[in-house]
Amino acid sequence: MSVPHFLLLSYPAQGHITPARHLALRLLRATGASVTVSTSISAHRRMFPEAGELEHVDSAGVRYMPYSDGYDGGKALDDSDYIAHLNLEGPRAVAAVLARLRDAGRPVTRVVYTMLLSWVAGVAREYGVPSVLYWIQSATVLACYFHVLGGTAGATTDLTAAVHVPGLPATLLTRDLPSFLLTGTSDDDPFAMVNTAFRELFFGDHRPTVLANTFDAMEPEAVATLRQHGLDVLPVGPVLSFLDAGPAATSLSQGNDLFKQDGKDYLQWLDERPAGSVVYISFGSTSVMSKRQIAEVDRGMAESGRPFLWVLRKDNPRGDEEHGHGHGAGIVVEWCDQGKVLSHPAVGCFVTHCGWNSTLESVSCGVPVVGVPQWSDQGTNAWLMEQLGTGVRAVVIDKDGILDAGELQRCLSLATSEVVRAKAKMWRDKAREAVLQGGSSDLNLKAAFVAPTN
Repeated sequence: MSVPHFLLLSYPAQGHITPARHLALRLLRATGASVTVSTSISAHRRMFPEAGELEHVDSAGVRYMPYSDGYDGGKALDDSDYIAHLNLEGPRAVAAVLARLRDAGRPVTRVVYTMLLSWVAGVAREYGVPSVLYWIQSATVLACYFHVLGGTAGATTDLTAAVHVPGLPATLLTRDLPSFLLTGTSDDDPFAMVNTAFRELFFGDHRPTVLANTFDAMEPEAVATLRQHGLDVLPVGPVLSFLDAGPAATSLSQGNDLFKQDGKDYLQWLDERPAGSVVYISFGSTSVMSKRQIAEVDRGMAESGRPFLWVLRKDNPRGDEEHGHGHGAGIVVEWCDQGKVLSHPAVGCFVTHCGWNSTLESVSCGVPVVGVPQWSDQGTNAWLMEQLGTGVRAVVIDKDGILDAGELQRCLSLATSEVVRAKAKMWRDKAREAVLQGGSSDLNLKAAFVAPTN
């Protein structure tokens, strides 16, 4: 019998590519299949500059083969225009990848695609290949999209109004919903196409099987309500390579992100700090902090007296924080290996935008969080984090959503309390149990790839 070959297709953004790469390594370990990851040529070049447009095989054995999105020199459009362009050009590009692999004697036996690439399922059907959606946000976010777009939950423009999403264990406020449900409601809105794509995905003729990057114990109500309404959801997370043994545990630590890691020896700096003392600050790969926000965080950390490791990408404004206030309290880097940082015993709190990758990593490492959500799914993730008891959502001021210095210090005190630390450790243990051999997520993943899924 030939070895199965799984093709993972990812939208070319760091927050999509990272969980796709983690899943590729997990599939390699759990199934022994051949695995290929495909994202745009421009992203592939940034990840593997020595390979250019050519295929690349990493140290664990995962193969990378890019597709052309028509912007091989880099994305020249804003996100909404690019998504519209990719919806038109993507099917041709992905069909070319499938044909190329078939003609090379490595036919794909299963296609896995991340969100924003819902059209991939149709291309796979044309090639007679089963496909599955890899949902890289929380199951709670998926339930919000499903019920609001399906009309079984309602939302208003009042951010403080209660929203009852069927099956969820507690009431959300409108501000807790994914922001696209609030802004993408008219045809002239740049993100209206996201809601349109999700509506077609969930309520069209070919409803997908969904691999969700969560685990049974973390979001049981969200998974249950989706299944009760006819969406087949399989929790397979946390899909994080640092939780795996063997080559998968080290493959992604070699870098190859869309952002180059800072040359500063931040891990050695962490080695020199007491256990649980360091505050790690990062707002992810897309959020840009304003000068005012940077100044408030800078002042709050200076007044707190806590050591900190702060990720400020080069596209953020830089100021006095560049040298950690000049008194050795902290270190600022442009990018880092977040898994290694959160796994380090010196890190005791994470100030985060609450992107799902970051939220899962904090849970899996048992690190309490201060949530400062910006947009998309982040408000819902902050709500979920508070439901779990693993952190606190900051109260921001004015329409610009600024976290001021005093509120940052208040939240740091709450998040590092013994009660929150204990909850964080409890959820860390549950997360790791789920991905062990024979754990709930391990069994779900293997079950999903035993028989073809339409």
